[in-house]
Amino acid sequence: MSEPFDLIVVGAGPAGLATAIYAARARLKTLVLDSSVPGGQVKTTHKVSNYPGFADDVKGSELAAAFAQQAQRFGAQIRRAVEITEVDLQAPQKRIVLDEEDEVTAPAVVVATGARPRSLGVDGESRFKGRGISYCATCDGAYFEGKDIHVIGGGNSAVEESLFLTQFARSVTIVHQLDHFQCEASTAQEALSNPKIRVIWDSEPRAFMGEKSLEKLRLENVKTHEVTELATDGVFVFIGMVPQTELLQGVVPLNKWGYAETDESMATPVPGLYVAGDVRAKLFRQITTAVADGTIAALAAQRYLRDRAKG
Repeated sequence: MSEPFDLIVVGAGPAGLATAIYAARARLKTLVLDSSVPGGQVKTTHKVSNYPGFADDVKGSELAAAFAQQAQRFGAQIRRAVEITEVDLQAPQKRIVLDEEDEVTAPAVVVATGARPRSLGVDGESRFKGRGISYCATCDGAYFEGKDIHVIGGGNSAVEESLFLTQFARSVTIVHQLDHFQCEASTAQEALSNPKIRVIWDSEPRAFMGEKSLEKLRLENVKTHEVTELATDGVFVFIGMVPQTELLQGVVPLNKWGYAETDESMATPVPGLYVAGDVRAKLFRQITTAVADGTIAALAAQRYLRDRAKG
């Protein structure tokens, strides 16, 4: 049985929930779909310091929950932990099948599926995922209380999460392929002055080793090509994100990095199909920019539906 909506939003991160807030307030029958729980990357961020309106830091999980509650307060429906098993996003009445049985339709769809952590792709990584290798400090940091751990990466996420992990770990060693951090200067200084943090520069992981769980990592110095093996209790990987564009493959243009291309109204070449948030090709990716994308997508979809109703 098919259930019709005015607007379906795929993804319940900041972009998707901002879309839902604006659409629901405009009295559009709005459905938000997510494969997990609402919040996107924000829900696993231990603190947010740069979102307007908060004089003090706010927990990412609390901010994500507030977004979802606000969308629901205005009437948006949110379906959690659903799997999209079939789509037709090019038809005038777009169709999405959930868990191989429930069908929902709408003339307008906003895809806000975000991005997922990038894997290193080195030997042993897949084997030790969840057994010593993690991509989420907020999720798994507490499991490494009193342990000696390594963080791979040197951007904002890697350095910020390293600082967070010092609350639990005995020591945090950052492994970075360059000879300097690629993050905000204040964050870099805070990390370099933290007695629990040390840095191995100019190095990349080549393998992860162990029996039942991770025990060692092999590093190569990218300048000298010297290879070393280090004991570790755990590794956290923060080397960027991969756009989750599976629903958009062959439907809308993607750039060479796999991000969906839109115009300034978040519209794609497919009438009624919009893309917002981190999955979209753009210069910066922040919570604020995701919310802006979602706002624009909702307003553009409203206009599209109004014009469509006029015939």
